[in-house]
Amino acid sequence: MSGAISQRQRGGVSDLNANAEIVSQQDALRVNVAAAMGLQAVLKTNLGPKGTLKMLVGGAGQLKLTKDGQVLLKEMQIQHPTALMIARTATAQDDVTGDGTTSTVLLCGELLRQTERYASEGLHPRVLVDGMELARDATLKFLQRDTFTVSREMDTDLLTSVARTSLSTKLDPSVTPTLVKAVVQSIQCVRPDTDDEPIDLHRVELITMERKLGTDSRFVNGLVLDHGARHPDMPQLLKKCHIMTCNVTFEYEKTEVASGFYYSNAEEREKLVESERTWLDERCQQVIQFKRSVCKEGESFVMINQKGIDPLSLDIFAKEGILCLRRAKRRNMERLTLACGGSPIHSLEDLSPDLLGFAGRVSEITLGEDKYTFVEECGQNAKSCTILLQGPNPHSLKQMHDAVNDGLRSCKNAIEDKAVVPGAGAFEVAASLHLTQTVAPATKGRTKLGVLAFAEALLVIPKTLAENSGLDVQETLLKLQDESSEDVPVGLNCDTGEALLPMEEGIWDNVRVKRQSLYLSTVLATQLLLVDEVMRAGRQMNKAPEGDPMDLHQ
Repeated sequence: MSGAISQRQRGGVSDLNANAEIVSQQDALRVNVAAAMGLQAVLKTNLGPKGTLKMLVGGAGQLKLTKDGQVLLKEMQIQHPTALMIARTATAQDDVTGDGTTSTVLLCGELLRQTERYASEGLHPRVLVDGMELARDATLKFLQRDTFTVSREMDTDLLTSVARTSLSTKLDPSVTPTLVKAVVQSIQCVRPDTDDEPIDLHRVELITMERKLGTDSRFVNGLVLDHGARHPDMPQLLKKCHIMTCNVTFEYEKTEVASGFYYSNAEEREKLVESERTWLDERCQQVIQFKRSVCKEGESFVMINQKGIDPLSLDIFAKEGILCLRRAKRRNMERLTLACGGSPIHSLEDLSPDLLGFAGRVSEITLGEDKYTFVEECGQNAKSCTILLQGPNPHSLKQMHDAVNDGLRSCKNAIEDKAVVPGAGAFEVAASLHLTQTVAPATKGRTKLGVLAFAEALLVIPKTLAENSGLDVQETLLKLQDESSEDVPVGLNCDTGEALLPMEEGIWDNVRVKRQSLYLSTVLATQLLLVDEVMRAGRQMNKAPEGDPMDLHQ
């Protein structure tokens, strides 16, 4: 009977558009499950600290090495419409929470794989969907327990554990400790005085330099500007510096309206040029006099200007020992006042010592043809900072850049959630036991099968962690289930294959990442499960087929 109905539906669509490509009910589910499992197989090997890398090759031969699920899904060329929908939804997870992309794809693929068994035996997808949604709600409620959503003060030790958990899954172990320390120092620098205010991660600048090793990366309490002075005689190292951030011109300017200067002989032209030079010299002298009044013995003066400074003015400042940077980027000007203190100066009439910032050390280095200016030691009140990433090649620098971004987001999430979740697969194992032992027995009818499928699908995370660590999957899972309970979270030690207590080892995940991943993967799986036909019949398919008697233009 169902076959006859499906045949009748296909016939109706074919009557409307003979060119439409149709996949029937059972085949549609098979197509969607195959797409989800195919995407799952690609990302599966990247999960956890023992995950492997993927090499992405661009059309022009560009190479990128990564194990970040979000980077993979954005860079890969995915043709299958179902896989593309899963990829877009998973990357939205990363945009919202900063992590959890790979887990979302794995859980979605496993949910479809588990439910396909029952659907192939004739169980209606709607019954399975009801059970899955019931299990999801029960799992989210289980997540809110004090055993798992652990509310703690976000001190340096806890933030270090959160950052280490995030970075160790994406970076080489030799680089991880250095970058974990830099991430925690950066978060503490830009963290507001009260936890009710949002954390602005745009105040953390990430600068990459292709030199030395990844272990030479460091936190800079200040700013690293990607340009330097434009005069060879200017000092390259200054200490105890007064920082003047300004948006004032020190060069000849064109008039703002359409106007011109007319002169009748060479003398008048010389007078005009001389008057312009005199005007600029007076402006330079104002700054020099201000510098002399502010700087005491052993102190220096640095001027960073958003507008231009002409060569003669640069020469005047160089003779006075002032380090000048011209045409600074606007984003750097905003960060400078946050890091060094002070306020931007828009007119030389406003010169005041209160508007100056302070830095303990300003230095300039040259790397090939590029110059960098380090404004460091900005004190305890700095509200902007820099993470300097160094590495031998662009591949490792890009990998570190993506990982540090994820580490910053994970620390930010922990502070805003004011809570964390035990990691190492502990939550998934305990939630699966809770669904199997508590929720499923209390559920009547066939809906129970959806709950059991959800419980089995949750175990894909510890299974994948064990598989990527080279361990026996079934033996490891049985050990975890024997040790685990609803009140004692037990995770997987990827080095030994034994059970561990993540709370003692300092392995923490974000609450919002777990919550969002459970929501998104379940919504995706249930929507795909309810698809009974896949039709390719867009506008381009509206052409009449060849030999169609209804075509009036033949």
